[in-house]
Amino acid sequence: MNQEQSSERAAAGATGTVASDVVVLTIPAAGAYLSVLRTATAGLAARLDFTLDEIEDLRIAVDEACGMLLPGTAPGTELRCAFSLDTDRIGVEVSVPAGSTAAPSRETFAWTVLSALAGEVNSHNTDGRIAIRLVKRRGRPT
Repeated sequence: MNQEQSSERAAAGATGTVASDVVVLTIPAAGAYLSVLRTATAGLAARLDFTLDEIEDLRIAVDEACGMLLPGTAPGTELRCAFSLDTDRIGVEVSVPAGSTAAPSRETFAWTVLSALAGEVNSHNTDGRIAIRLVKRRGRPT
């Protein structure tokens, strides 16, 4: 962290707001490793004082998003998960190389569940990766 970033964080803390932190995890794109993401999701949401119900909803949403992206990924593929942390919200973007993986359909039951659990959900195909982005806000009903 450079001097400018350190000063920005100190100023943000003085006003009661928290600057955004980003945590990025890369794991093999296989179901056996999803427990790592579920645990990281719960730990980061707890750090932001999310309720137990909000944490569980987010854990399930991240798992569901990964489940939508994993079918069709080639062996040896990596799944990337980026968490964006703010004072009252957490953004989660899971992505895999586009390869043979199709963009997730918004007309499925899985997408409906994802939207109900996370609040804000979208998908995109950028830089050769297919991604699903979730945003969960603390203390607000979804």
